[in-house]
Amino acid sequence: MPFRRLPQMELTVAYDAEHASPTQRIQHEFWPLDEIDPKNAKFPCCLVWTPLPVVSWLAPFIGHVGICREDGAILDFAGSNFVNVDDFSYGAVARYLQLDREQCCFPPTVAGHTCKFGYRHTEYGTSHTWDDALRSSMRYFENKSYNLFTCNCHSFVANCFNRLCYGGSMSWNMINVAALILFKGHWVDSMSILRSFLPFVVVLCLGIVMVGWPFLIGLFSFSLLLLGWFLIGTYCAKNLIEC
Repeated sequence: MPFRRLPQMELTVAYDAEHASPTQRIQHEFWPLDEIDPKNAKFPCCLVWTPLPVVSWLAPFIGHVGICREDGAILDFAGSNFVNVDDFSYGAVARYLQLDREQCCFPPTVAGHTCKFGYRHTEYGTSHTWDDALRSSMRYFENKSYNLFTCNCHSFVANCFNRLCYGGSMSWNMINVAALILFKGHWVDSMSILRSFLPFVVVLCLGIVMVGWPFLIGLFSFSLLLLGWFLIGTYCAKNLIEC
C-alpha cells in the first residue's frame, strides 16, 4: 500500500484532539430556555425576589428570594423542612435576574472541573445540570429548620450557587445573594415597584406624623441593626449563621 502524506490541517486537528484537556474535550451542552413569562410566573434559570409582609414595610431592601429551574418553576425555602415548588411564597415576583449557565461548573469527571476549586467543589457536592444542583439543595434543606436570622431563603439560594460554583465562586452567602438581586435585578413592571415601596412610604409618613423624628431615628436604627447582624454573622462570626 503506497504511503500517503497527510495534509497539514489533518495533522493539526489530530494533535489538538490528542493534547486537549478533558474539560476541552467535553463541552457541556445546554437546552434552550423558554422566554421569561411573569404572567404565568415562569422565570427560567432566574434569581427572583418579592417583598416580605411587615419586614419589608420597615426595611424595603429586605425581601424573600427564590431560584428557578430550567423550566421556569420557582423554588424557595419557605419554612422548616419545606421547599416550595412553583408557588412563590409571599406573592408574585417583583424583581428577577436571569443567570448564565455558562458561568457554572458541571464537571463530567473529578478531573473535569472548569472552576478552580476542584476537590473542594467535589466534597461540597457537584452536579451535572442546573436542575440537578437545585434538587440536591432541596433535599438538603428539607431537613433544615427555618430561621429568619440564621437560616432563611437566602441561605437556600446561596447553597444552590455554591453547588453550581456560580461565577467561579464557592463563597456565596446571604449578603452577596441579597446584593446580587438588589443591584442587578430587573423590576417585572411598574406595579412591582409600587408594591415594594408603597407600604414603606406609608409607614414612614404615618410614623413621622404620629411620633415625629424619633420614629425616623428608630426606623434607621432597626435597619442598621438588621444589616449589622447579617454582616457580622456572615463575615466575622460565621458560626452564628451556618445553615
